[in-house]
Amino acid sequence: MVKSRNFDQLDRRLVQALHLDGRLPFSRIAEVLGVSDQTVSRRYTRLRTEGSVRVLGLIDPPMLGEVQWLVRVQCTPDAAAKVAQAIARREDTAWVSLTSGGTEISCMTWSQVGQDSSALLLQRLPRTPSVVGVTAQCVMHTFFGGALGMATKSNALTEEQADALRPTSEAAPGSGQIVLDDGDRRMLEVLGQDGRADLAELAKAAGWSQSTARRRLAQLRASGAVYIDVDYDHRIFDLEARALLWLTVAPAELAATGQALTKHPEVAYACATTGATNLHAVVLCKDIHALYTYLTTRIATLPAVRQVETAPIMHSLKSAGSLASGVPRPYH
Repeated sequence: MVKSRNFDQLDRRLVQALHLDGRLPFSRIAEVLGVSDQTVSRRYTRLRTEGSVRVLGLIDPPMLGEVQWLVRVQCTPDAAAKVAQAIARREDTAWVSLTSGGTEISCMTWSQVGQDSSALLLQRLPRTPSVVGVTAQCVMHTFFGGALGMATKSNALTEEQADALRPTSEAAPGSGQIVLDDGDRRMLEVLGQDGRADLAELAKAAGWSQSTARRRLAQLRASGAVYIDVDYDHRIFDLEARALLWLTVAPAELAATGQALTKHPEVAYACATTGATNLHAVVLCKDIHALYTYLTTRIATLPAVRQVETAPIMHSLKSAGSLASGVPRPYH
């Protein structure tokens, strides 16, 4: 991401518009925002070129019969960065971050249902004495994340503007597991690099006609198996402090507490997990003081929360997009 830049209201409105539908024509966004097509196109090109915004086509792993895992790797201080880089280079990881003063790595990975979890969680990690501990928790249910990006909570757009840009029909949950063929995967590899790639490029990659590419992409998006996400510099919304929360919640109140988190403007991702803690969240705040206020107000007022562990994100090495070849995966 770009090191330093002053972002304005148009940047924020554009990011929120793209979160509502990342493949919307610039002409439609411009019409709703009351600016010219050229203004929207130039602004998006600048943000994308400088690395502040990326539109990505992502898949939802459960729709492919896959299970998601949250993995925490504890390392010696001198080796954490090197181990994190090795994990980030893997095709089967996403959202790789250094936390807890740079001695712990947090990431998302996945496996096919029925796959030996020990092979996933142990054999695929770097075998080195520098790794002093590994914990893994299976994601049982996602409350917020995926197609629901944090920018959708922004008030950069008015309610009328958001309604005008929102897709006319919500993605319908699939009735069963989706099977991707080779053409789908080639198309998704292109979308993983540029979620706004035109139909001609998608069709060429898949070896289909443009009408077939249009129809198949619409099917995958309508099923919920594929969605268009926006990876953006959080400073666009003046958010500097990021942290992972690991909460212990009374089981009877887990669903209600998870749903409550989805309403918090600070929450970018929330899920129920297995393990010693059973609720995980990713939060973004203006600064560390705002994070303190969030923990002592919104989180503190959740009656079922028994314990909270907070791990500030020191450095992000990888987000939703894959560094290697293959279909990119989601997280928060």
